[in-house]
Amino acid sequence: MRSTSPEAPARRRFIAASFVDAIGDGIYVPLTMLFVHSLTGQSLTAIGTGLTLAGLGALASMPAIGVLIDRFGGKRVYIGALALRAVGFALYPLATTYPAFLAVALTVAVAMWASAPAQQSLIGDMAQGAERDRLLAWNRSLRNGGMGFGALAAAAMLAFDGESGYLAAALALAGAFAAAALLVALVPVRRTATDAPETPTKAGYRAVLADRPYLALTVANFLICFGYTAQAIALPVFLTRDVGIPDAMAGVVFAVNTALIAGLGVPVARLMSRARRGRGAALGTAVFALSFAAFAFLPALGSGAVAIIAVLAVAVVYTAGELIHSAPAQSLSVQAAPDRTRGRYLAVYQLSWSVCRTVAPMILGLLLDAGTWQLWTALAVAVLAGGFILLRTEKALPAHVVGGPAGVSTKPVPATA
Repeated sequence: MRSTSPEAPARRRFIAASFVDAIGDGIYVPLTMLFVHSLTGQSLTAIGTGLTLAGLGALASMPAIGVLIDRFGGKRVYIGALALRAVGFALYPLATTYPAFLAVALTVAVAMWASAPAQQSLIGDMAQGAERDRLLAWNRSLRNGGMGFGALAAAAMLAFDGESGYLAAALALAGAFAAAALLVALVPVRRTATDAPETPTKAGYRAVLADRPYLALTVANFLICFGYTAQAIALPVFLTRDVGIPDAMAGVVFAVNTALIAGLGVPVARLMSRARRGRGAALGTAVFALSFAAFAFLPALGSGAVAIIAVLAVAVVYTAGELIHSAPAQSLSVQAAPDRTRGRYLAVYQLSWSVCRTVAPMILGLLLDAGTWQLWTALAVAVLAGGFILLRTEKALPAHVVGGPAGVSTKPVPATA
């Protein structure tokens, strides 16, 4: 991130912290079940149940996370979340009883889900307007690169030393999140008068629940999130079972997606910043839907070389939809959140991701069993419905939130929408 502003060193530290944080996610997320099973000795059924309970506990904690962000600031909450994850992973090798495992899993889950709104709130404190969009884009792009690097590091640790590799992974995770917390602590953030705690009449989630445009953005994101979760949950099964390509190709598709997002995230975000944010995000949903229609026709090509080339081509279209949608959609969620209650707003928005990821395995599993066209039709309908909501909601948002040609105003975000 090239900048000559006085804030540049702080932003570089933040980006470095986010990159290290993403490396930790890259090590843990692909290996979660195996990682926990090796360290704790619990059965896979017990681990699956425990992780589900931990996820539900984390989901229930989100309103409190929003209050903490508004009271103490995104920086402090983000540091706390990273520190908790460091402690949690350091304790995982000691969690040999089921209650201990549940306690550690809940700690890690709550800290993981708190990180996203706290990090985005910190970005909101660090930058405004187009500079905020650029910082979000750099963060999103480098996080993808960090997750890919973390996944490679995890594979190397396990290939090098088998079972002991999981212990090495636990220690690496604890170290990565501790290092990220220290880097965030070095980021100076000056909270202005508008960032002071709100008066009692404006406190609580009532203002968020009364903000219909923001709730519409949240609902739209919930629907579009199914398009994102399909890549990890439904696509590998579809490609290997219905298209018949080798199992390794599912990993190649994921690698192509990650590499393109890491490499093109910032340039595409810069291009999309010229358009209104709602329209740009809706365009991304249309590209998503086009890729889903193409996926539905892949089984007709058989399982040969032509099918593999077609899979990669459609994966590029899918990634284009993600690139086009993600930048303006994330900017909308941050720009539309008033400064004084940004934590609560972003916590509510984060629920759209969290709830979707909680129910998606069940829904996508049912759709996979129902048939090929049912899966991709349902996904296309969901993302297009989300795009339609974005277009309708854009009309109710102020110019500085909409961005593009309409966003020339530099007035601050109002306390209530």
